Amino acid sequence: MTRNTRPLSLRVPEPSGRPGDAPDFSHLKLDAAGAVDRPPVDARPVQMLDLAFRLVRVLDDEGQAVGPWNPRLDAETMRRGLKAMILTRAFDDRMHRAHRQGKTSFYMKCTGEEAIAVAQGMILSREDMGFPTYRQQGLLIARGYPLATMMNQIYSNAEDPIKGRQLPIMYSAKDYGFFTISGNLGTQMPQAVGWAMASAYKGDDKIAITWIGDGATAEGDFHNALTFAAVYRAPVILNIVNNQWAISSFMGIAGGLETTFASKAIGYGLPALRVDGNDFLAVWAATQWAEERARTNQGATVIELFTYRGAPHSTSDDPGRYRPGDEHEHWPLGDPISRLKQHLIALGEWSDEQQAEAEKDAVEQVRAAGKEAEAIGTLGQSRPSVKTMFEEVYATEDWRLIEQRREVGV
Repeated sequence: MTRNTRPLSLRVPEPSGRPGDAPDFSHLKLDAAGAVDRPPVDARPVQMLDLAFRLVRVLDDEGQAVGPWNPRLDAETMRRGLKAMILTRAFDDRMHRAHRQGKTSFYMKCTGEEAIAVAQGMILSREDMGFPTYRQQGLLIARGYPLATMMNQIYSNAEDPIKGRQLPIMYSAKDYGFFTISGNLGTQMPQAVGWAMASAYKGDDKIAITWIGDGATAEGDFHNALTFAAVYRAPVILNIVNNQWAISSFMGIAGGLETTFASKAIGYGLPALRVDGNDFLAVWAATQWAEERARTNQGATVIELFTYRGAPHSTSDDPGRYRPGDEHEHWPLGDPISRLKQHLIALGEWSDEQQAEAEKDAVEQVRAAGKEAEAIGTLGQSRPSVKTMFEEVYATEDWRLIEQRREVGV
């Protein structure tokens, strides 16, 4: 007997706009600033499930800080944060131009995402360990890492602190709480959880923090990390930077249309926060909340930072091939630098003149660092000594390494 059945069909998620379309963010459900409750730091995850679907916001459209998540920062702290974001953007702009001038092979900007790394880098200690992706350069810049040293790494010149062993922009700075970046996305999550577990096992007081993009939440490493973080109550902050686009696929390919990325924490019994990633104060407040949980042995927190990648994925990418060219300009949560600037001006603690001066000073700082680094050499003009490739790999050289060094003549 033959049954009359409907043919099956496969759903392939599609973004709301493609090249040539008008940007459309009408599908987004954004809570008003100040509308989301702030639970006690010791709240059980089951008591705050709604926060995985809401959006923690502090700054309203007039630049006022409102609601229970307002961290009530002093003006000087906010000015430092604003200047660090301005400097990060100026650094990005110069390094992007350096690529176009043939001075480096690769670069990745964090335009529109500066508030995330800067705010979190200011809150946590350098002794805590960050496991970043390649869009957390603001973490180093906010902590005063030398810009020229960052450029030396990008240029892979003779003073490259990683001695040519990494792709450009994959920094490593243990003294600044910045673990070596891995190009294999997702690996930083279990590394961060493991580091945090070790800290707790030793009875130390240091915590870990890590970042992952929306696309990499589809990797097994992400889910393995959440399992261990939940089971062992690892003192770690697990950030998902949902900037809407992976390399050229939008967040729906990783499951972002079915639910929020923050809600992935619920199945593991972890607390989850969904936060306006373009709101410096909201990022600060959420991170501070998660930090206190970690330091008081209450375990990990998953934070989805809702933002937008304004720049190309990298210098190898052309976003005009897969999204509307002006989509970033229509992002409903605005620009993190402009929003913090507006807030400080509303408080009488900043001005347009001070903003212009800060932008000019940032350009000068980056220019001076550029001259220092380029005097050593850009890509191919100078390079680390060949002998360094045999160093810092094995504690004790065996006969094979000795023979290889002899063959090379170093």
